[in-house]
Amino acid sequence: MSEAKTGAAPSLDAVRQRIDALDTELLRLLDERASLARVVAAAKKAAGDGEKFALRPGREAAILRRLIASERTAANPSLVVRVWREMIGDSLSVQGPFHLNVWGGKDPGRAVELARQRFGAAPPLRQHAKAEDAIAAARTPGGVAICALTPDSAWWGRLLAEPQLKVFAALPCLAAWGPMSALAVAAVDVEPTGDDRTFWVTDAPGSAAAVEEALGHDGVAADLVAEAGGLRMFMLAGFYQRDDERLARAPGRLSGVIGAAPAPLDV
Repeated sequence: MSEAKTGAAPSLDAVRQRIDALDTELLRLLDERASLARVVAAAKKAAGDGEKFALRPGREAAILRRLIASERTAANPSLVVRVWREMIGDSLSVQGPFHLNVWGGKDPGRAVELARQRFGAAPPLRQHAKAEDAIAAARTPGGVAICALTPDSAWWGRLLAEPQLKVFAALPCLAAWGPMSALAVAAVDVEPTGDDRTFWVTDAPGSAAAVEEALGHDGVAADLVAEAGGLRMFMLAGFYQRDDERLARAPGRLSGVIGAAPAPLDV
């Protein structure tokens, strides 16, 4: 009788042969996908957009959420995200300028790990001794700054004076990989994805709880993320524009939205 009729498990050799066949097919598909990135790069160059930053965080979030929501039997979200982040990062690296600039505070290794998890191995990465140097590099074509959230630095407050630079990602992007510990910043368009967290900075006096309560009276759910140098950064549930009237009524003389990021992809 055949294995199908007897219900016997396939032999180890049969499983290995199937894996080899799948590896061959995966390589063919991977090569085809990579070639399409080069077609896109050529099309952009022909249209005069060859130097335009190709990063589209909203589209990436939509792709990954769709994949994670798709029916699977064994591939967990971590595997799916790691594989597609590598492919997306490689694609971006051939479409135009793309480089990572990392400031990790007292744990630079963790910041580098987060940067590679989010953007893959393809883009060149440089570590910086100061957060402001990483942010300065983000002003250059294709630049992304990945800066750690630390209790002794209010680097994020600088973004109030640089509206062209925006927070567009909170790292890590999976709750399973640990709590939020860094933010990614670049000169890119930040669009709502359907499940977002907005980052808002204020110099409001008093306690953080008082600020959260004031925002809550206007229907804004907020949580303190960091505070330093007389500034506080809150994470707001949802996507808020810079000119939102509810935030204009919030406490503080110096305040504003500095960007938004998709919520963790696995929640």
